[in-house]
Amino acid sequence: MKKISLTQYLVEQQREHGRIPAQLRLLIEVVARACKQIAISVNKGALGDVLGTATTENVQGEVQKKLDIIANEVLLEANSWGGHLAAMASEEMDSIHTVPDRYPQGEYLLLFDPLDGSSNIDVNVSIGTIFSVLKKVGHHHGVNEADFLQSGKAQAAAGYCIYGPQTTLALTVGDGVAMFTLDREQGSWVLTSENVQIPADTKEFAVNMSNMRHWAPPVKRYIDECLAGTDGPRGKDFNMRWIASMVADVHRILTRGGVFLYPWDKREPDKPGKLRLMYEANPMAFLVEQAGGAATNGHERILDITPGKLHERVSVVLGSKNEVERVTAYHAKAN
Repeated sequence: MKKISLTQYLVEQQREHGRIPAQLRLLIEVVARACKQIAISVNKGALGDVLGTATTENVQGEVQKKLDIIANEVLLEANSWGGHLAAMASEEMDSIHTVPDRYPQGEYLLLFDPLDGSSNIDVNVSIGTIFSVLKKVGHHHGVNEADFLQSGKAQAAAGYCIYGPQTTLALTVGDGVAMFTLDREQGSWVLTSENVQIPADTKEFAVNMSNMRHWAPPVKRYIDECLAGTDGPRGKDFNMRWIASMVADVHRILTRGGVFLYPWDKREPDKPGKLRLMYEANPMAFLVEQAGGAATNGHERILDITPGKLHERVSVVLGSKNEVERVTAYHAKAN
C-alpha cells in the first residue's frame, strides 16, 4: 500500500477537490510541524527536564506545567512568520497574539490549547494539542479580539495531535476526518485512516464520576440509567472510561465510539461549564460532527454558539449521535 503523506493529502484536497486554499494548506502543515516538535519534548520527559510545574499561572488561574509553556511557545514561534496568519489565541494567554509587523499578515486566525490534559504529563498518560482555524471576516486593517468571536460552524479547519504510544494527528477541513500517524524514522505524517466514522450507538461513557453529586438532574438521570445496566431502562450494560485528557477521550470515541460528558455542575453555578468553547469544545465538536457524531452543551449544538468572550466556557456532551441526543432530550424535558 502506497504511503500518503500529510502534504500530499492536503495538496490533493486543494488541487483535486478545491476544498482548501493554499494559505490554509500551509497553515495546517506548519501546525503539524510544530506538533512534531512538541512530541519530541513530550517524549523526552524527565530526560529533557520538562516535567513538573512552572512558577506561573495562566489566564484561567491554573498553575502552568513546564510543558504547557514550551508547547505554547513552539506554536507561537512556528506560526508567526509564514504569512498565512493574522493573529493567534491560546488557552494559556490572556489576550490575542498578533503577527509581528515585520512579517506579512495572512487572512486566518489560529486558536489552540497547546497541551490538553496537563494533569497527565507527569504520570506518562496521553496528552495532546488541540487547534482551530477561523478566517478573518471583513477587510478592516489589523485584528482584534472581536475578530475571533465567531461560532464554531465558521471554522475552516480543526484538529488535534495526541502524544501517546503513537503520535497521531486528527484533522478535518470540513470534508470528513482523516488521521495521520507520525513516522518517527522518516519524520513525516502518514495517512493511516480516512473517512473516520463514530458509531451512532455505544455502550461506553466517559465522565468524572466524582462530581456526580454536583450534576444537574438530566445528567444524573442519564448516568444512573447507564449504571443500572441490563436491569435498568436502557436494557444494556455500559462501561465507563475517563482519562482526564479530552484529547485522549475524544480520540477513543473517534476510534470506536462512546459519549463524553463534561457538564455544568453546581460547585461554580455561574460558569456554564469547565471546558473552553474556542480552544477545546469547538474544534472537537467540528471533528465529531464530521465523523457522524453529535456535540451539544446539553441544550443546543455547540457549533451554533456565538462566543461572547475569548475564554468562554461551555458544558460539553459529544460522541455517538444517539446518546448525545438522549442527554440533550433529558435537558429539554427538565426545562
